Amino acid sequence: MFVRGLLAAALAVAPIFAAAPVSAAPALAAVPVPGAAPALAAPGDTGVRWSVQPSSAKGPDGRDFIIRRANPGQRITDYVGITNLTTKPQTFSVYGTDAYTTDDGSFALLAAAQQPTDIGSWIGLGAKQYTVPANTRLDVPFSVTIPDNATPGDHAGGVIASIAEEQVDANGQKVLVDRRIAARVYLTVAGAVTPSMKIDTVRLEYHQAANPADGGTMSVSYLVRNTGNLRLSGSGAVRVNGPFGWGLARTDAMEIPELLPGGSVTITEKITGVQPTVRLAAEVSVVPASFDEQLPAVSRSTGVWAWPWALVALLGAALLYLIVRLVRRKVRSRRARGAEVPAAQ
Repeated sequence: MFVRGLLAAALAVAPIFAAAPVSAAPALAAVPVPGAAPALAAPGDTGVRWSVQPSSAKGPDGRDFIIRRANPGQRITDYVGITNLTTKPQTFSVYGTDAYTTDDGSFALLAAAQQPTDIGSWIGLGAKQYTVPANTRLDVPFSVTIPDNATPGDHAGGVIASIAEEQVDANGQKVLVDRRIAARVYLTVAGAVTPSMKIDTVRLEYHQAANPADGGTMSVSYLVRNTGNLRLSGSGAVRVNGPFGWGLARTDAMEIPELLPGGSVTITEKITGVQPTVRLAAEVSVVPASFDEQLPAVSRSTGVWAWPWALVALLGAALLYLIVRLVRRKVRSRRARGAEVPAAQ
């Protein structure tokens, strides 16, 4: 799982830290980074390099993500460390926004022009822009004020540090490009939790191979949706059965990426060497898992017609041959009976 585009985030999951109410925002702390130097610029890039990571008042604390718990109506505070990896001061726009699950199951944040309506709107900062000296990390505090009517469960977003850079597009025109790097923020609001995952649809396609002995290829696509209020991952597998439950094939477990509440992803698997048995059924089984427990499996099945055309053609040819033989036999029999009738006197 990763942030699409220019959003960067680590792949490990940090432990959950208890939230603590804070009455006032601490002062900013700018810390020089010894030996820091800007990375080489990519073609067409201005060379501005920076990083954003979970931090504390004393600097980075080893977390990959900011993961907190809180009650409705509570206010908590945390930090992001913004490191300027260039030899000049840089001014960054810093703000919070909401996260969502993309169609391919990736973690992503709303575009800059989209207004957040969830945790992103709860995030507050002391300023809209921060200037970070050269080769320096600035630990920026931010607050999250949870509404009294916040829904229980997981809310996901990020704190973004962005910079607008002037670049030249393919047509030679100068354009402003908004480059963004973010630290993920996961917040669990206390209350009744209902972890739930559902298989919405299962679609099958079957294509026979040119050589009947090779069977055919079945394509199985199924949409998995997080219908609960906790972020979930899991694994899915497909079993292909013929008539009377005859097991023909089974896939290995495939990892389902983290799905935020309301998020979904379509999984597609291709199974080769499946023999046509007139009717094929695919049973999809998904085992969802939260970060605290493994949940009961959910399943859904559907079928597709898969006629063994080579066998049908062979049986058809054999039947036609038998019919022809029977007709010829009857014709010869009638001719023989006609020859036995005596001529009239």
